[in-house]
Amino acid sequence: MVTEEGIIEKISHSNAVVRIQRSSACAHCESRGACQVSEGNAMLIEVTNDLQAKVNDHVEISVPEGSLLKLSFLVYFVPILALIAGALGGSVLAQSFNLQPTLVPIVCGGFAMGIAFCVLKWVDRGAQARRNYQPRMTKILFSAKAPQPDGSR
Repeated sequence: MVTEEGIIEKISHSNAVVRIQRSSACAHCESRGACQVSEGNAMLIEVTNDLQAKVNDHVEISVPEGSLLKLSFLVYFVPILALIAGALGGSVLAQSFNLQPTLVPIVCGGFAMGIAFCVLKWVDRGAQARRNYQPRMTKILFSAKAPQPDGSR
């Protein structure tokens, strides 16, 4: 399980919005310059509030590693594979029909990658419905206490 700690910002119905600070793993990530997280130092994640946590509670959020690896593979590898396959197919098409040998592979590769992104969007909608691909609140680390009235007047 990949785990992060966060603070509940808002509760709505059976969900909670959790603010997660950028972890130390982000400092070593090659994509930190392009990541939205590095700009604001925090990200907001909506999770199901199965533990009945309250606003300002510190909680642990986790995602199964297998799910994370599978989705990472889909997001990073499938578009590249589609680009290469489309370019190779475009190259064969250009040779078969005596077309321009550079333009057709570029257009076909871009078209294939666009289709891959559309398929990934469709897969994303299905993954959002499955619980094993969603982050979960696994435990309340400590609860925020409500201010106590001062009775020592």
